[in-house]
Amino acid sequence: MSTLAILISLFLLMYLAYRGISVLILAPVLAALAVLLSGDISLMLPIYTETFMGALGNYLLNFFPIFLLGAIFGQLIADSGAASSIATWFTKVLGPKHAILTVVLACGALTYGGVSLFVVAFAIFPIAKVMFYQANIPKRLIPGTIALGAFTFTMTALPGTPAIQNAIPIPYYGTNVFAAPGLGIIAAAIMFFVGWLWLNRRAQAAQAAGEGYGEHNDGVADEHLNTQAQMPVLSAFSPLLLVIALNALFTYVIFPAMDFSAINQAFEAIDPTKKLGIWAIIISLVLASLWLIIIAFARFHHLRDTINKGTLGSMLPAFNTASEVGYGAVIAGLAGFAILKELVLNVSPNNPLISEAVAMMTLAGITGSSSGGLSIALQTLGADYLQIVLENNISPELLHRVAVIAAGGFDTLPHCGAIITLLSICSLNHRQSYMDIAAVTIFGPLLALSSVIALGTMFGSF
Repeated sequence: MSTLAILISLFLLMYLAYRGISVLILAPVLAALAVLLSGDISLMLPIYTETFMGALGNYLLNFFPIFLLGAIFGQLIADSGAASSIATWFTKVLGPKHAILTVVLACGALTYGGVSLFVVAFAIFPIAKVMFYQANIPKRLIPGTIALGAFTFTMTALPGTPAIQNAIPIPYYGTNVFAAPGLGIIAAAIMFFVGWLWLNRRAQAAQAAGEGYGEHNDGVADEHLNTQAQMPVLSAFSPLLLVIALNALFTYVIFPAMDFSAINQAFEAIDPTKKLGIWAIIISLVLASLWLIIIAFARFHHLRDTINKGTLGSMLPAFNTASEVGYGAVIAGLAGFAILKELVLNVSPNNPLISEAVAMMTLAGITGSSSGGLSIALQTLGADYLQIVLENNISPELLHRVAVIAAGGFDTLPHCGAIITLLSICSLNHRQSYMDIAAVTIFGPLLALSSVIALGTMFGSF
């Protein structure tokens, strides 16, 4: 019964989220429904206060600064005129018809440079909306375009990507972030071109139907028309480049050379090595925001209002995502989840690549998180998978790359926190934009995954 309860709860969460009901209320209510149907009614309140709220609070504890600073940075980019300037420059260089490609490449460059996908969404949306307005492309395609650039090939496939998903398998398989680079590049190319072609065809169909950008109260018309407020293009690019450069500098140069013994003594429960990635992006966002304020101070009519707007804009995306994490924690603690986990982890026992892929996809879909699905599956059967591939002379690097790409397959179902956050940032809903998000973040990655498994089975890791 517990397994059925999980499936009912998950279906309702996806359906109602797609219908536009806020996940802030859906997540706790449907987590409680799963507990109720599982027969654990006496545990409902402690599960809510301890498990659900504990996971929600822990997520905010770790990631709220990134949401907050990312939203402020994105608002500064918009109100300084930098977004309009960058959009105009790209439109002049590449032409309006390449607005989709430009946004995908910009998101890909930032995420491959180590910038959080949430920060990228906050920073790129103000640029994307101006470009799409100028190109007369429907705004509803912006979430899918950002998702293609930030949530797919740079997150799971490109060798060396600093995404957390690409780092999770390392301690289990003894690999590194460059595992199976050839297969990773092939997978990245498939994801990119499939998604790009889909979005272009959707834009062409909308143009043929005379749809246009659409009526949206997002200030884009004023930003587009107010060319006098635009910054010089080099100044406009500098904050974005500064985020990447500072993040890399602190991650690979400054922090590795520092002695953290004083921190260990003052905060015994903290492992600084596990916090460096977050600390690096916090410092990068703060310094890049200060830089933007300094070089564009005269352009801000009301700097206080800009900061306040960015601050308030961070709240809903942060709590939406944290609520999804709380829901996943409750579901993972139910007895039925163990049954589901065992079922998916024992699919195709004769081919560890297929078995692993199914496990990663299923668990990522249930939890609405690629990193969560990876962690659960690898904690359970990581050692077993490694033993099987070693006994069959299969490279652990192949296992690494299949695991990461598979985790990025079903993680973007409608209840995914990152998707809900992206839609919130863009002020759109599932009904308007989810089909395009699903096409580029599910269909493309699944096609890439199938290709990697086929090529890896025939030729091994390369």
